[in-house]
Amino acid sequence: MNQSELTQTSPSTTHTTPADVTQLDTSALIDYILRRYHQVHREQFVELIELATRVEVVHVEDPQAPVGLARQLHLMQSELEDHMQKEEQILFPMLMRQSGFSPAGPIHVMREDHKAHEQEIDKLLLLTDNLKLPNDACGSWRSLYSGLRILIDDLHAHIELENEVLFPRAGY
Repeated sequence: MNQSELTQTSPSTTHTTPADVTQLDTSALIDYILRRYHQVHREQFVELIELATRVEVVHVEDPQAPVGLARQLHLMQSELEDHMQKEEQILFPMLMRQSGFSPAGPIHVMREDHKAHEQEIDKLLLLTDNLKLPNDACGSWRSLYSGLRILIDDLHAHIELENEVLFPRAGY
């Protein structure tokens, strides 16, 4: 995968990690993670929280409405932002510098965060009945669940890329 292809990668063009990305050097891999996942997750949450709020308000009387979804997304956004800041400010610079400091502690924290993110995804699926739409779902509700599917797929791919490719390069 060349630099041009990496720059063009977005959630609308791919939802999984291309095999070629595993061949990038650590610095390029981190850059890919920052652009493909960190930047994209920040955008996804803004849109999804807006849609979830709209669906909850408009369909407040509908027993199938995902009550509490906007709140759950706010919580996930906050937790993920904290996680990404730790990576961007501490772990990624440490991995790129290879300064002799052991990244074992930060990587352990990131892996624990990843487990917590997976639990938060499970809560999303519970609130949305596994993203099952009612037959009469409006366009906003459909867009919301479609966006949630993309977010969930992206989060899984992001976590897998870090846990299975990036962290093992550092020996963890």
